[in-house]
Amino acid sequence: MDTMGYVKILRDLREDADLTQTQVAEILGTSQTMYARYERGANELPIHHLIKLSQYYGVTTDYLLGLSREPHPHG
Repeated sequence: MDTMGYVKILRDLREDADLTQTQVAEILGTSQTMYARYERGANELPIHHLIKLSQYYGVTTDYLLGLSREPHPHG
């Protein structure tokens, strides 16, 4: 399993939503520089940011982390 696959997912979700790194950083309450480090895999995404992005994009945390190919829970 590609443990760094989530960095591509972070970027893809952001680009699909037509957001800049600065806009996502503002949603998370962090700096653009720090968010860019998450997208590059230089820093691990904190759990509270993972949860916030999951809620914002409407996807599961497993999808965001690259653990599931399904963005939405089965229901």
